[in-house]
Amino acid sequence: MSCELVSLKKEKTREDKPIASVYNKHLYKKDIKDLLPKNLSKEDSLVVVKGLINSWAKQELLFIKAEENISEVNSEQIENLVNNYKKGLYINGYKERLVKQKLDTVVTEEEIALYYEKNKENFKVSEELLQFEYVNFGKDFLDKKETIAQFKSEKEEDKEDLERHLLNFKSYRLQDSTWVTLDYLKKKIPPFRNETKENLLKISKFIQKEDSLGVYLVAVKNILPQSATAPLSYVSPRIKQIILHKRKLELIRDIEKTLINDAIQNKNFKEY
Repeated sequence: MSCELVSLKKEKTREDKPIASVYNKHLYKKDIKDLLPKNLSKEDSLVVVKGLINSWAKQELLFIKAEENISEVNSEQIENLVNNYKKGLYINGYKERLVKQKLDTVVTEEEIALYYEKNKENFKVSEELLQFEYVNFGKDFLDKKETIAQFKSEKEEDKEDLERHLLNFKSYRLQDSTWVTLDYLKKKIPPFRNETKENLLKISKFIQKEDSLGVYLVAVKNILPQSATAPLSYVSPRIKQIILHKRKLELIRDIEKTLINDAIQNKNFKEY
């Protein structure tokens, strides 16, 4: 026990001892501990620590010289800026806390649809959007011909049969009406990354591509041209954020109005 206490005392003494000083300012090991990258060798750690110490020393020395040489006018301006910044931090922190407590974050589908209908002209797509389906399977897949035929088919029974193979596909996207960008398609399907925009933006029942990893079957179902009105499903998340932001601003205005009214009523706010 006594040995452990002596060891802890020595460790604490090392932690309390400064590793650098500038005039009456001190830098301690605990001040830079979180800035050190992990798994560094002893030599690399010394280099990093020396760099941190030099950076700290330069900042402290410049601050001391600035305080000594700055004029009273500039000093007062800086003090005002610091006080305003401090007030802003406190006020914003307080507002955010109240907003978290009071803001209604539930946005219904009806609210989203209503906002969309009233503001359709504000939701133009900046690039082409498309709906597509695809399946990806390995080159050794036994049911290749049957799968291609079912993928090309418009018959409901063929679509149902195709979905029975889902566990055998590497990846797939079927019966999905989500609108996506051209970049999304290219990232999702590697062989399409070098294809031209003109070739990809064509409604097609069937496009087949292959690479060393397997076979890709793609069908572009619908295309929405640039500058067209974005579909509701595509902009729904954005509209939800807009509605929440508006609610937040209204809540903050109500909070500020209540504060003013309470202060006037309690005679804590007077105008002369």
